[in-house]
Amino acid sequence: MSLLVTVREMDRRLTIRMASWRKPALHRTLSAVEETAEGTKLWCGAAAAMVWAGGWRGRKAAVAGLAALTLAQLVSNGVCKQVNDRPRPPREWIPHDEVEDRPDSSSFPSGHTAAAVAFTAAVAPSWPLAGTVCAAPAALVAVERVQSGAHYPSDVAAGAAIGLLSAWLVRRLPQLALRMWR
Repeated sequence: MSLLVTVREMDRRLTIRMASWRKPALHRTLSAVEETAEGTKLWCGAAAAMVWAGGWRGRKAAVAGLAALTLAQLVSNGVCKQVNDRPRPPREWIPHDEVEDRPDSSSFPSGHTAAAVAFTAAVAPSWPLAGTVCAAPAALVAVERVQSGAHYPSDVAAGAAIGLLSAWLVRRLPQLALRMWR
């Protein structure tokens, strides 16, 4: 069996299983986190709190997080979604009404996940405690994207990879630029 066939089958099984979760408290929690993360409100609020409460370390973490988030959004939504035309998971796989509220854009990759992981991964080296606190909602965003029927698990994994790469680039590019300048 080819890798692509295996990934598609895994996507199908995991999406159906996660979309069928019936716990009302779980649905409310995931929906609240997604709504807060929509339009990067959650991450901008976290950055503001870091600036306010964290002094120099908080400002450094907030700037790194927002820079990585911006890069991840540009790559995931501005480039990848434009060159990929992957449809969202089929409506018949999703047994709840959240499927009616999903975007029409390409499913691949998850921009929400890319932003969440980028912000969290860029914040963590400057302020590990803040990175740890941000990791919980970032993970919930990733789970919600599959559970709601907006994405396949592979879309979320690709978004996470874009987020990690964006955070790495934001942390390393200034050092690389200084080396090249000298």
